[in-house]
Amino acid sequence: MGAPFPRRRLTVEQYVEGVLSANRAVLARAITVIESDHPEDGGLAASILDAILPHTGQSRRIGITGVPGAGKSTFLDALGMHLIRDYGEKLAVLSVDPSSPVSGGSILGDKTRMERLSAQDNAFIRPSPSRGFLGGVARRTRETMLLCEAAGYRNVLVETVGVGQSETAVRSMTDFFLLLMLPGAGDELQGIKRGILEMVDGMAINKADGDNIARAERARADYASALHLFPPAPGGWTPRVLSCSARTGEGIPEVWRGVLEHEEMMARQGFMAARRREQSLAWMSELISIGLEEEFRRDTLMRRRLPELEGEVRSGATTPFAAARTLLREFHSLHTSSRPSKE
Repeated sequence: MGAPFPRRRLTVEQYVEGVLSANRAVLARAITVIESDHPEDGGLAASILDAILPHTGQSRRIGITGVPGAGKSTFLDALGMHLIRDYGEKLAVLSVDPSSPVSGGSILGDKTRMERLSAQDNAFIRPSPSRGFLGGVARRTRETMLLCEAAGYRNVLVETVGVGQSETAVRSMTDFFLLLMLPGAGDELQGIKRGILEMVDGMAINKADGDNIARAERARADYASALHLFPPAPGGWTPRVLSCSARTGEGIPEVWRGVLEHEEMMARQGFMAARRREQSLAWMSELISIGLEEEFRRDTLMRRRLPELEGEVRSGATTPFAAARTLLREFHSLHTSSRPSKE
């Protein structure tokens, strides 16, 4: 993995060399730079990404979400060990922890829930706080995926914070979207958002062991019937619904075989390249949104006006809608008036 670099601030060249040589310590530091909110890190992050971009795009990108208690981390631990032990693969797990809306803090405890995987040289686990970012992923998950690809991780697995109405952004950055569920469908089937079911490439009923085996089979049949109501995805792929046990390892190989079959079909029919192009466009759109928000919050006038209007909204003197329109109008006016006039 190469000798570790000293702890002083690294140059762009040192970051790139470290990432491309799969130096895990440098990879972790590069991700920290990418995730940083400090303005001085922005240029460094952009330079690192520009340099490693030609070395990306060769990995499988897999998103994994699921209902609370479905055992996502335990499932990833079992799946990762299967890939390393039976395929000799390298994998990176990007695990997103929900940030507290009160303190902004995050537990970041996924390494402790992936005990076997965290001890493997062929696995890299990076927990990141969501920081309130919608979509079930962290704000810089896309960029972190690229760094892991450049470091030679053939499989990049993104574990989202869970299923909900906004837990779908991960679908726009991955090639295979897996939904984990628990045995016993019933009300759970009604509670799952239709939008998520329309986007999944596969489902797995986890914890199908012991007394849960019969319930897991009933749930598998119920979900399979529900998914057949949706039209097939481009290329004719119909999402598979399987049962498995992350605790015993039963069914894990079958889940991975489904991922490989999906990859083969998508590549054979040319849909994989099209999906990657869509991912790039979604990334560009996300970067524009992030950039505009950062520019808005850095603006001197907006930094003064934002607390003023927040106070008015808090006191009931104005509505959130009116306050937002006022801020955007002032921001727009400020920037249009500063443009040079056309001759």
